[in-house]
Amino acid sequence: MFRRLLLTALVLTVLVPTLAFAADPRVRIETSKGTIVLELYPEKAPQTVANFLEYVRTGHYFGTTFHRVIPGFMIQGGHFQSDFQMPPTRPAILNEAANKLKNLRGTIAMARTGDPNSATDQFFINLKHNDFLDYRNDTADGIGYCVFGKVVEGMDVVDAIAKVPTGSGGPFPKDVPRPPVVIKGATLLEAK
Repeated sequence: MFRRLLLTALVLTVLVPTLAFAADPRVRIETSKGTIVLELYPEKAPQTVANFLEYVRTGHYFGTTFHRVIPGFMIQGGHFQSDFQMPPTRPAILNEAANKLKNLRGTIAMARTGDPNSATDQFFINLKHNDFLDYRNDTADGIGYCVFGKVVEGMDVVDAIAKVPTGSGGPFPKDVPRPPVVIKGATLLEAK
């Protein structure tokens, strides 16, 4: 009997945090242009969401910018400060783009280099359906970019960021917002 109670207690200890996380978490991103609220999909992209939430939890995004803005394509941020300093990042994560989520307007995805498994802290929000970024196959050219959530409030702010004049800045010859669009903070919201 004692063993059964102990086993039940252990199972509940493991399951309760999971059940508390059952609702799709939401993150509020405060920018110099306004507020964006994201809904994340841990069931579809568990490693990616956990990675993003760890950056949120540690305050990593505070003071970073949307450093790459291309109207009609996407806005990218989360890594460079206004002076192009780069805070340290956590190890790169595996690409979960095979999760069947599409790079539709308003979705958030992980930015990466040519290495499919190189995403760390940088993310982008799609301004339109960018189907060429979607998963097609497991090759380096076809793996795509992992979508892990979407904008549920503040798409007007995303569109306003997309309209900021751009030019060169830091290591980039173009597409850098002038003036900078700063992330003032990112906060995990209470589950509904």
